[in-house]
Amino acid sequence: MADPWQECMEYAVALARKAGEVVREALKEEISIMVKSSPADLVTVTDQKVEKMIISSVKEKYPSHSFIGEESVAAGECSTLTDNPTWIIDPIDGTTNFVHRFPFVAVSIGFVVNKKIEFGVVYSCVEDKMYTGRKGKGAFCNGQKLHVSGQEDITKSLLVTEMGSNREPETLKIILSNLERLLSIPVHGVRAVGTAAVNMCLVATGGADAYYEMGIHCWDMAGAGIIITEAGGVLLDVSGGPFDLMSRRIIAASSQALGERIAKELQIIPLQRDDATN
Repeated sequence: MADPWQECMEYAVALARKAGEVVREALKEEISIMVKSSPADLVTVTDQKVEKMIISSVKEKYPSHSFIGEESVAAGECSTLTDNPTWIIDPIDGTTNFVHRFPFVAVSIGFVVNKKIEFGVVYSCVEDKMYTGRKGKGAFCNGQKLHVSGQEDITKSLLVTEMGSNREPETLKIILSNLERLLSIPVHGVRAVGTAAVNMCLVATGGADAYYEMGIHCWDMAGAGIIITEAGGVLLDVSGGPFDLMSRRIIAASSQALGERIAKELQIIPLQRDDATN
C-alpha cells in the first residue's frame, strides 16, 4: 500500500528549505527583536513571517488539516492535539541564536495523526543540514541514514541540554542542581547548542548520547522526536515513564538504560502542559 503521508512529508521538506532561505536572508539584515514571556524569551519578525508562510502554504494544499504553531500560540491560539492530521511548527527553533547570529538555527515541522508522530523534518539552516524521520522508514540527514550511538553507560556519555529562557530563581536552582548531579556522576560532558531540535538531531546522529530538558514545548520536540526513534533511540518522560508530547519535558536517549539512568538524577520542574486549558 502506498504511504498516505509521503506527499505531505515531501511538501514539508520543500517548505522547510524555503523557510531556511528566508532565515538565511534575514541573518544578513538588521534583526528586530521582541520579548515574550521573559527577557530571555525572544521573538522576531522573521519567526512570525516564516510561520505565516508555512501555515498558509499548508492550509492551501491541505485545508482539512490542523496546526499548532509557536507564534500562533504566543498570539493566543490554543494548542490542543486532536486525532486530526496536525502540523506542529517551530518557524525558528533557536531564536536567541538567530538574534545573536550564533550559527545553530532550525526550522522544525512535526506531523501528527491520531496523536502519534508520523514524520518530522528539522532543517538546520546555517549548516544546510536537512534531518528527516518517517515512521517505520528510518531517519536521515542530507540523505544519509542516521543511527544513535547506542551508549548505555552514563559515565561514558556526552549529554546535551539547555538552560532555557525561564529566569525565576527557583527554576534556575533546579536546572543547575540537575546539571551538577549529572556532571558529578561523572559524565564525559554536557553541551548546549541553543536549539532543542538540533540537540535532539545530534543524539540521532550519534554525536551526543542523550538530551534532556524541561520547559520546552510540543513544537520544539515534534519534528525531532521521530528522527530520534527512527535512528534507534528512545523518548522518555523526565520521570522515566512514557514520553508525552504535550508535557513540555523530555529525555531523548540513545538507549533505554541511559534514559532511565538520567531520569533517576532529575528533580522535576512543575510546568503547565501545552494542552492545559486556562
